[in-house]
Amino acid sequence: MRLGLWRGRWPGRIAVACAAALGLLGASAVPAGAAPSAPPPVGTVTIGGHTYLADARGRALQLHGLNLGKSDAVTESSVADLAAGGFNLMRLDIQWSHVEPRRGHYDTGYLRYLDHVLGWADHYRVLVLVDWHQDVYGPRFGGDGLPRWATRTDGLPFQHNPGDWFADYFQPAVQAAFRHLYDDADLRTAQSAAYRTVARALRGHRSLLGYDLFNEPSGPFPGDPTDPKVQLAASAALERGRLAAMYRRVVAAVRGADQRAWLFVEPTVLVGEGVPTRLPGFTDPRPGPARLGYAPHYYDTAVESGADWNPKDGFIAAYESAIGRYPAAHRLPVVVGEWGPPSAATPGNAELVARQVASMRAFATGWTMWYDCRAARGAGYCAYGADGRPAPGKEPAFWPYATTVAGAPAAESYDPARRVYRLTMALRRAGGPAETEITLPNTAFPNGVRVVVSAKAVIRIEQPTRQRPGVARVLPVGGRPGERKTIAVYGR
Repeated sequence: MRLGLWRGRWPGRIAVACAAALGLLGASAVPAGAAPSAPPPVGTVTIGGHTYLADARGRALQLHGLNLGKSDAVTESSVADLAAGGFNLMRLDIQWSHVEPRRGHYDTGYLRYLDHVLGWADHYRVLVLVDWHQDVYGPRFGGDGLPRWATRTDGLPFQHNPGDWFADYFQPAVQAAFRHLYDDADLRTAQSAAYRTVARALRGHRSLLGYDLFNEPSGPFPGDPTDPKVQLAASAALERGRLAAMYRRVVAAVRGADQRAWLFVEPTVLVGEGVPTRLPGFTDPRPGPARLGYAPHYYDTAVESGADWNPKDGFIAAYESAIGRYPAAHRLPVVVGEWGPPSAATPGNAELVARQVASMRAFATGWTMWYDCRAARGAGYCAYGADGRPAPGKEPAFWPYATTVAGAPAAESYDPARRVYRLTMALRRAGGPAETEITLPNTAFPNGVRVVVSAKAVIRIEQPTRQRPGVARVLPVGGRPGERKTIAVYGR
């Protein structure tokens, strides 16, 4: 189970129907208005063992998005394009080295930039998961994340492997840097201060979902780091010990500035190999219910190394088995922070994308695909192709979906050949009557829609335009809790 080459990524009018079962509704055009969005989550709702983020009316939220900001500056047009594509979530990659380039000196320009990004997200009604990102620790090793002044190598060697960048994690100098980060009191204090500083700068934004506390954690590997047994033992020890302690520190740091944000912990990358995390449960010091979540990644090692995905390799089943235990045990909502092959132009990888979208629907309340790099169209991992449209094979990430569900989502599907979307849900009465909202991306419904509802309902529809996706808002009339309803959207 050698990890090998892990990743080379870089960066109105209202139409109302109180129709009988399976009544048809033709959509009416509406003036430009609010795009489909996810209300800020204030709690969770557990349905069938699956924990969703939920709004104030108890509606389950489904978040779909992309990563931005790793190697390119996020602009207002970046956020506008994200919303226009039908996405309601951005994973914003930030780096400690930019926050605090010199020890004790916080870059106010960078903090203002982050504040601007969240301001644009407020305007375009996109939620933001701020990701404390690192790859191979930081710039000292050609990666990004932690500042040079916080990189302690003990004089040990570092030899970059140009053919296998993930192997750089196993270099002695990198191992030492992680050990010092976890163990040195002054670095622990500095890291907590940096997290608290960013939390103070960004708190209060409607768009701020919360923080992914540490991207793809790594640490010391006693012994031969290429030995699978060593990797397993080191990963388990890290998650139970040093990493868990770090999460407790930074949770307390963020809570010192922000009581509202959601805080997501990540396991090590071995979860992608079907290895269950050994992270313990965590306590949230905020008053009231905890706002903690789980943010694993979803990558197949063989695909990362250049292979076309083999549907018979058991990857999906192994991952789902490994991923479900921890959030179920601790009742945590899952947001998959990163997923997606470098290219999906091959048959296997195209199937992988479709299978992963279906898979995540079963265990996650949201996901962000790697990566929205329209500034470098056609580059590896891009969600978009050189023509600015969804990259070949990655179209399932752009399909319609229910952003808020006033019930228990039972089944959701989209047939791109026929342009037909279906959602089946079981009615709930939490928070009183509430609408289910479905995003209608331009790529799926460029010429408008008609809606079929399997019961009486009040329906409001906004047609998609070039600048924004449409949205269907459906409010069932009557019905018993637990009763199943089906909503179908047909493209014209």
